[in-house]
Amino acid sequence: MAGLKYMSGFGNEFASEDPRCPGSLPEGQNNPQVCPYGLYAEQLSGSAFTCPRSTNKRSWLYRILPSVRHKPFTPMSCGDLTENWNEVEPDPNQLRWKPFIIPKSSEKKVDFISVKDFILVHTAHMQGMRFSVDVFGETRGYILEVFGAHFELPDLGPIGANGMANPRDFQTPVAWYEDRTVATGYTVVNKYQGKLFSCQQDFSPFNVVAWHGNYTPYKYNLENFMVINCVAFDHADPSIFTVLTAKSTRPGVAIADFVIFPPRWGVADHTFRPPYYHRNCMSEFMGLIKGHYEAKEGFQPGGASLHSIMTPHGPDVDCFEKNSTAVLKPERVAEGTMAFMFESSFSMAVTKWGLDTCHRLDKSYYKCWEALKNHFNPNWKPSSK
Repeated sequence: MAGLKYMSGFGNEFASEDPRCPGSLPEGQNNPQVCPYGLYAEQLSGSAFTCPRSTNKRSWLYRILPSVRHKPFTPMSCGDLTENWNEVEPDPNQLRWKPFIIPKSSEKKVDFISVKDFILVHTAHMQGMRFSVDVFGETRGYILEVFGAHFELPDLGPIGANGMANPRDFQTPVAWYEDRTVATGYTVVNKYQGKLFSCQQDFSPFNVVAWHGNYTPYKYNLENFMVINCVAFDHADPSIFTVLTAKSTRPGVAIADFVIFPPRWGVADHTFRPPYYHRNCMSEFMGLIKGHYEAKEGFQPGGASLHSIMTPHGPDVDCFEKNSTAVLKPERVAEGTMAFMFESSFSMAVTKWGLDTCHRLDKSYYKCWEALKNHFNPNWKPSSK
């Protein structure tokens, strides 16, 4: 948006102060006896104090009033949001959801908390960072929450120093404060142990005049992803499309990977180019932001699919037949498309809302593979070279 300013980088130690208050960052210390401009110093910790420096996340905020000044939290309606993962029996089948309905601007106004048709994938709860969601026009989206680790850029290994999601393309907002008091109060919603609570305060929670640290919100344009793909033969594993990873304690195994399937060139010779048939020790949740996903005709923007641990999946029959006989030449793949995957080493439970109440589950999904033919020929002979 025009007028908004950002700092470039991922995981950096940033420092920023609102230009309306020059010198608002304390000199040489974090917690002076009296802060410049009469501000309050408040540390926001995203990791334990004693985490190694490479994983330690914290920021110092210098704000007009501290976040501790609020009325008591009280329970609020959670709607279809639930922490009860045992409402329904586990379902190992391939699951796909039809596009979720976008709330119309002409209908009753909904906010981020009250909107019902959204997809939330999480392993637990978020830590500490307050935000508001304001959109322009009719909007829907996908949310991934992780707990126990922070997202980081994946290691590049033999790829080298550059490629995939480059750090300079991540943007962190500069300091900007709102010194505003509202008699009717601001409502702060807190998600705690899977339930929602709200409290009231009469001042804007966005009252940070200056800050420094590395525990920050950021944004990233997926179109900036530098795609790496096979240029000879075979189909590379989708890990080459990883934007961010939240690592577990086991090397190479993620709590969650955020993977995208952006527009790219397909040039592999004597190769079945679409995604291969697969059974995975990881859970794969996919969504389609826009466009047309090349491996399945029925997968539509705004929908989703879940292929649980060791649940078989892969191209539908039309995709297999077409690409098994296609003339292989360089071609653009997924032009105008942006699909993504949340992959996790954890098994993903689906709520009663997801399986029943939302009425968006595509119960005919399995049929896209039913027409796959038996092409086995025991008399096949290799062609002479």
